[in-house]
Amino acid sequence: MPSVSDSQPDSVPALSGPTRHRDNPFTRSKPAVIGFAFLAFMFLACLGSLPWTLSAANPSISEVPRYDSGEPKSGRLPPQWWSYDQIDKNRAIAAIDPATLSQIATNQDTSVDAILEGSSKQGVDAALKEAPSFILGSDALGRSLAIRLLTGGGISLTIGICAALISVGIGTIYGAIAAYMGGKVDSVMMRIVDVLYGLPYILLVVLLAVASNAMLDEYQSRARTKTSWSINQIIETQSTASDPLSKSDARIIFENTPELQDDLMQQAAQIYPRRVFSNSTRTTLDVVTLLIAIGGVSWLTMARVIRGQVLSLKNQPFIEAARALGSPGHRVFIRHLLPNLIGPIVVYATLAVPQAILQESFLSFLGIGVKPPLPSWGNLAAEGLSELNTYRSHWWLLFFPCALLGMTLLAMNFVGEGLREAFDPKRSR
Repeated sequence: MPSVSDSQPDSVPALSGPTRHRDNPFTRSKPAVIGFAFLAFMFLACLGSLPWTLSAANPSISEVPRYDSGEPKSGRLPPQWWSYDQIDKNRAIAAIDPATLSQIATNQDTSVDAILEGSSKQGVDAALKEAPSFILGSDALGRSLAIRLLTGGGISLTIGICAALISVGIGTIYGAIAAYMGGKVDSVMMRIVDVLYGLPYILLVVLLAVASNAMLDEYQSRARTKTSWSINQIIETQSTASDPLSKSDARIIFENTPELQDDLMQQAAQIYPRRVFSNSTRTTLDVVTLLIAIGGVSWLTMARVIRGQVLSLKNQPFIEAARALGSPGHRVFIRHLLPNLIGPIVVYATLAVPQAILQESFLSFLGIGVKPPLPSWGNLAAEGLSELNTYRSHWWLLFFPCALLGMTLLAMNFVGEGLREAFDPKRSR
């Protein structure tokens, strides 16, 4: 009778088998790795170049930042690697300094008119070498589109990241408190979330942005203060003990007497002068208001996700053991609950950033977000849209902002899906 060893001569002991390579969950998804590499490059290029693009191009001449500097005569030039047609050649040559153009004509033994008319091929080729060129083209005011894209990318990414952090912070705290407290507190807090879910999301952001702009304008003009002071002056001068003048009557007199109104408003302007914000201060306030408006109304989904996670964790044995040992509530949350929430928080934050960037770009496209001349990918796309027409389309002004915005959002979604797969054991291979 044959033995077991004779019947299975090719069997290999388990200990001498090939070693099993451990799977790294963060490199499991190739699209996520590619997206992370692209995002790293975009962050390094856009955010790293912000100090340079926001600084003055010629500090000795003017304080105009680099992203806003340019000559209108060199406007709407295509990328330097794109083939120029005759109109583009004429526009590029017309942007050359007259003295330089005269020197080129002298060196080529031709006239300036011959170069401008295009009749001298050698003169045109020599002039185009000295003409201003832009790697991604220029806009209508002769500003480099590449520099504006870098600045706009830094602004869009900064607003997206900050708004996502605000959203994640509010949603995490709100959802965790609702689930940890439980009972009536949880019911009331979640009904508030349900009510906010029923409101139009974009409408809320638009209303907050418009209201903040109106408040800033009112703060600068101080119109209400001046009007109130003028009405009080009418009451003081025209009221008597026997016939007191009411505020409504004084307002009627103020509105129906243009001469008196102008005189009182001039006096009020001297007492309450107009507050003036610098361009940089107003731009900073607009950007801060926009990211608060986006982050302040996009935390609802995060609150529900964290609430569900806390509800599933707070009845676990390790939480009950911590309570039995007498740990206070805040220590239980910080030391035991919060570390178990890191995975969902990181995944949702990664997915919230592209949503915030898209909302900022959408609002800027509508004209309520980042205000020109400060660029963002949204208002750059809005400016490029007006350059598409049936006569002559300057395609680069719309293509490059939309391409960068689309690739960045796609890469962020890939990274978010990769992180979700890495933190979710049910989705591991």
